[in-house]
Amino acid sequence: MEVIATQIPDVLLLKPRVFGDERGFFSESFNQRVFDEAVGRPVTFVQDNHSRSGYGVLRGLHYQIQQPQGKLVRVARGKAFDVAVDLRRSSPTFGQWVGAMLTDTGAEQFWVPAGFAHGFVALSETVDFLYKTTDYYAPKHERAIAWNDPQLAIEWPTLNGQPTISAKDAQALPFATAECFE
Repeated sequence: MEVIATQIPDVLLLKPRVFGDERGFFSESFNQRVFDEAVGRPVTFVQDNHSRSGYGVLRGLHYQIQQPQGKLVRVARGKAFDVAVDLRRSSPTFGQWVGAMLTDTGAEQFWVPAGFAHGFVALSETVDFLYKTTDYYAPKHERAIAWNDPQLAIEWPTLNGQPTISAKDAQALPFATAECFE
C-alpha cells in the first residue's frame, strides 16, 4: 500500500495495490496491521457504513463533538471529491482543509482522523461510498458546518448546477460559530 501525505499531516491518502487482468481485478481493501503502521498507531474500527448518492449530491461537513469518529473512506462505485477540515483548536492546521479525489478504479482511501469535519460530493451518476468509523454514530452529538463557508473556502469541483444537499445540511452552521475540539 502506498501512503501519500497531505498538507495536513494527520490526514492520509492510501493507495492499495490493485491487481487486474482481463478477468477483472483484486485488491486488499483493508489490512489492520498495514493500516496501523501507515497511521503510526493502533486504530480500532467499530462500524462500517455505506451510502449511495447521485451526481451532485453533497454530504457534509459532518462531525460528532462527543464520540468523535475517525473515518477511513473509499468509493466502491463512481467518483467523489472528499474533504477533511481540521477542527482541533490546538492544531497548527486548525481551520484548514484538504481534499482528495476518490474513484472506484483507483481504489484510493482517505484517512480522516477524529477531530475533523468530513464531507464529499458525488461526481458520477452513482457513487457508492464506504467508510469505517472508530466510534459509533451518536445523533445527539452530530454537528455540521456549512459546505460553502467562505472562511473555509473549500475548492469544491464545479458541478452542472448547485449541489443537492439535505435539509439538515442546509441548516449547517458557519465555521466561525461551530463547536470545535480543543
